[in-house]
Amino acid sequence: MGIISWIILGLLAGAIAKVLLPGRDPGGFIGTTLIGVAGAFLGGWISARWLDHPITKDFYDGATWAAAIGGSLVLLIVYRILFGNSRD
Repeated sequence: MGIISWIILGLLAGAIAKVLLPGRDPGGFIGTTLIGVAGAFLGGWISARWLDHPITKDFYDGATWAAAIGGSLVLLIVYRILFGNSRD
């Protein structure tokens, strides 16, 4: 997959992570989607590096999507821990 595909996948993964982890984030929707892009790259890197599952060239691979969404969730949780959860 190319860089544009990862950005699109990250935007979608960020939106899915936001649905799975509801609540108001300090960065809003734009911040959450940017975290999704970074999470997609992080999840793909972790998957290829330590989980022995190289990222395929197929955009519709389930493992690629799981890695991107997982990375987005991790970064969203870390973001909320570091910068506070505005649900209070």
